[in-house]
Amino acid sequence: MLEVCNIIKDYEFNNETKRILDNISFNVADSEILGITGKSGSGKTTILKILRGMEDFDSGYFILDGEKIEPGAEKNKLRFLAYNSAIHLQRNFGLWNGPAVENIIRRLNFLAEGHEGLPEPDASNYDELYDKAMYYMRLVRLDNKAQHSSNLLSGGEKQRLILARQLAAKPRLLLLDEPVTMTDPGTKQEMLDVIRDIKKELNIPIIVVSHLPEIHLYLADRVAYLEDGRIIETGETEKVLKHFLKDLNEQVPLPEVDQRRPIIKVRGLSNRFVLLRVGEVLKFEDISLDINKGEITAFIGPSGSGKTTLLKMIEGLRLPKEGEISYLHEGKWLNIVDFTTRRLDLRRKMSIMHQEFTLSPHSTIRDQLAFKLRLKGEGSLEYARNKARGLGISDEALDTLYKLTEVAEEEKDKTLKEMNLSVDIYAKLFPMITKDVVDEHAAKIFKALDLPMSVLDKTPYQISGGEHVRAYIALALVSSPEILMLDEPFGDLDPVTLRDVTNSLKNINREFGTTVVFISHHTDFVKEVAHRAILLDNARIIMDERPDKACKKLIEMGHARYLERDIRDLSAK
Repeated sequence: MLEVCNIIKDYEFNNETKRILDNISFNVADSEILGITGKSGSGKTTILKILRGMEDFDSGYFILDGEKIEPGAEKNKLRFLAYNSAIHLQRNFGLWNGPAVENIIRRLNFLAEGHEGLPEPDASNYDELYDKAMYYMRLVRLDNKAQHSSNLLSGGEKQRLILARQLAAKPRLLLLDEPVTMTDPGTKQEMLDVIRDIKKELNIPIIVVSHLPEIHLYLADRVAYLEDGRIIETGETEKVLKHFLKDLNEQVPLPEVDQRRPIIKVRGLSNRFVLLRVGEVLKFEDISLDINKGEITAFIGPSGSGKTTLLKMIEGLRLPKEGEISYLHEGKWLNIVDFTTRRLDLRRKMSIMHQEFTLSPHSTIRDQLAFKLRLKGEGSLEYARNKARGLGISDEALDTLYKLTEVAEEEKDKTLKEMNLSVDIYAKLFPMITKDVVDEHAAKIFKALDLPMSVLDKTPYQISGGEHVRAYIALALVSSPEILMLDEPFGDLDPVTLRDVTNSLKNINREFGTTVVFISHHTDFVKEVAHRAILLDNARIIMDERPDKACKKLIEMGHARYLERDIRDLSAK
C-alpha cells in the first residue's frame, strides 16, 4: 500500500522559485495500477523520482508499507526506498553483455553477495540463482530468449529485460515512466501485457506515468490527471481522460493535393546495413518510390524495419551501394548520391528534424533562427563558396561541412577533427544575419504556427512545452525549405500538444506548399496529418496506401489490441 499526502516540490531557477508539485495526494492499493497523465511538464516524472528517493521534496510525506518518508529523509529511509521500490525509465538500456538471463543472475547475486559478479556455473548456489532468474524471464515473456546475447535483443526486449532485473529485487512499489513511448504498436502491446502479468503475479502497487490515453485505457484501474503540478482529478479511467482531453483543439482539415508530381525519385536502392546498437541486419533490395511535391508522406513500420535508414539515404546522409536518389531542382533531376557542386543546393532546399530534437537551452530563439539563416538563407551558399575559395577549402570539403550541419554532434565533432577544423569554421564561411532579417523571415512562419513574436527573445526555459516544439518547427522552416524531413520528433508529446503541432504542420503545408516526409509510430498522428503512408517491414515496402489502411495493417501486424478503442471518442465535444 502506498499513501501520498500533500507533497510539495519547488525548484530554484535563475533566482526564481517555481512550484513543480503543489499538495499532491493519492493512494495506490496492492495489486492496483494507478495511471498518472497530464501535459508535458506537469510534474508526472518528478512524482516518481520523489517516490523512488531520487529527489527530495519540500513538505508533505508518503508511506510505503508502513514506512513514513518525509523531506530530508535520513540514509536508512533512502536505503529502504532503494530496496523496496523499482523505477523503469524510458530509453534506459544499461545491460551486461552475454546471455540475457545472466543479467538477472548478476542482479540476484548482488542482492545475496553485494556485487554483480557472475558466479561460476559449478558454484553451490548457481542452480538456485538460475531458476530464480528464469522465473523473472518468464514473467516478462523472455524465457525463449534466455540464452540470446543481450546486445542482440530488440529495443522492446531490452526494455523487458531491464524490467525483469528491477523485479528480481522484489520491490514493494513499481514505478513506470512512459514505459512504451517511442516504440511501434506491436512492441507496445508486448510490454503492456507484461505489466498486466506483473500486476496479477506480484500483488504490489504500480504507478504508470504516460501521456497516451490508450495506455491508461488498457492498463489503469484509476487515473490521476495533473495540470501545472496539481492533481485536478483522480478517479475512473475513462471519465478522467475525458477531462484531460477537454482542451484538445479541433482538427484543421488536411490540405488537398491537386496533382501528384514527383519532387524526389528513389530508384533501385540497394544496400546492407548492420545496426550495431540493436544487432539487426537490414538488406534493402531494389527499393523504388516517389515523394510528391506538396504532399505529406509518412513512413511507418515495426521497430527495426528500416524507416530511419531509408530516410537517411533519401536525405543523402547515408549512401546506398546501388541506386539513385534524384531531386527535382530548377527543372532538372540531380542525384544526391553522387558529389557535384550542385549537391549543396539540394541540401539547402531541405530541412531535417531528427529524433530527440532539442533547442539550445541558453540561446534565445532569435539567435538560433539567425544561425539557421546563416547556413540556409537566401544567398548563404554563394557567400560560403566565395569564402571557401579564399580559405583554400575545396568544393568537396564545403559539401562535407554543409552536410555536417544535419548530423548528430558526435559525428560532426569527429569529422571536423579529421578535417583539422573547428566548429568556428561556420562563422568564417557563412554571412551574419541582422535582427530585421530574422523578424522578416519569422513573421509568416510564426503566424502559421500560432507563435507570438515575443517568443523570439526568450530562451527555451522561458516558454511552454507546446511553444518549445513549435519553435523548433519554426527553426526547421525559417529558411523556407521546399522539403521538411522529420524522424519521430514528436513521440514524447501529450495528445493536446500533439494536436496543436499536427494542426501547425497542416497549416505550414497549406500556406507554403512544403513537402513533408516523416517517420512515426503514432498511428493517430499518421492518420490525422498524412496524405499517404508507406509501410515498411524488413527493409521492404509492403504497402503504399491511404494512412488509415496502412495503419490498420501495422496494428494487425503487431496484434495491438490496446488500439482497438478509438481515443477520439473520448475527446468528442
